[in-house]
Amino acid sequence: MKLTDLFGKKNVAEEISKPSPYRILTEFVPYKLYSDRRSATTLSVKLKNLTTEPLMTSVVIKLPKQLAFDQMGLNHEKEVRFGDLATNDEKESRIEIYTGPGADKGEYTMNITAFAHYRDYAHVINSVSKRTTLQVV
Repeated sequence: MKLTDLFGKKNVAEEISKPSPYRILTEFVPYKLYSDRRSATTLSVKLKNLTTEPLMTSVVIKLPKQLAFDQMGLNHEKEVRFGDLATNDEKESRIEIYTGPGADKGEYTMNITAFAHYRDYAHVINSVSKRTTLQVV
């Protein structure tokens, strides 16, 4: 046991140089939204732990201003806490996405970031980002 382990500190330099800790898979059902009326889609985010240790995990999803997580069009960022994810374990979360009042036809890019934490959700070891697009017709 190291002295730094006693106080809850980790050598972050070792953690950053490691390969990607997660695999992120996304899917939309239905795969497109409509601009002429209120419509919704379900974003399915599957996250798999690729490391040899269990990780405390959370995912942050950021949407453009034309899309939202609520029907009023106010929430454009959402955090989903998965808790401890065991080695080679996979968890899934389903999130509703709605068109906002200013959604024109086109493709909208959203950013999905998975964070590996230690001790609590305020301390981040590593993160992986993925961009995905949603089509509005």
